[in-house]
Amino acid sequence: MTDLSTIAASDVVLGMWQALSRRDWDGVKTFLSADCLYVDMPVPAVSARGPENIVTRLKIGLAPLAGYENHDGLLLANGPDVMYEHSETWTFATGEHGVLRFVTVHRVVDGKITVWKDYWDFNSLVTFAPPQHFENLASGDTSWVFDASGLV
Repeated sequence: MTDLSTIAASDVVLGMWQALSRRDWDGVKTFLSADCLYVDMPVPAVSARGPENIVTRLKIGLAPLAGYENHDGLLLANGPDVMYEHSETWTFATGEHGVLRFVTVHRVVDGKITVWKDYWDFNSLVTFAPPQHFENLASGDTSWVFDASGLV
């Protein structure tokens, strides 16, 4: 017997990642609950809450890239909880490129992602990103910052 809630949760997660791979920012927002919590687990003090803030946060790192692509991997679902092992290829305008490997944990409630936690190795990005990438991050808009350290 197929658990429809598992299928729906998986479909929501995959739909969001497909929109993100296209950098369809408005599309990404449609998959997120109004109070969705996004946490980059290497730096939980620099998290975001809510679709607008999450997309603002994502754009800081991804919008300037010359190329961005998400690559499907293993997807496991247990009711509302979905774990997605995947990778992303980042290509910078200056030619540097590399692959980041992720395990992402989502919680889906009523067809919307309510929690999104990315687990990845920050040092892998350091090995191929140009220095100006980190300078741009440091000088960017931080109005979206939400400290989730006590929540995760």
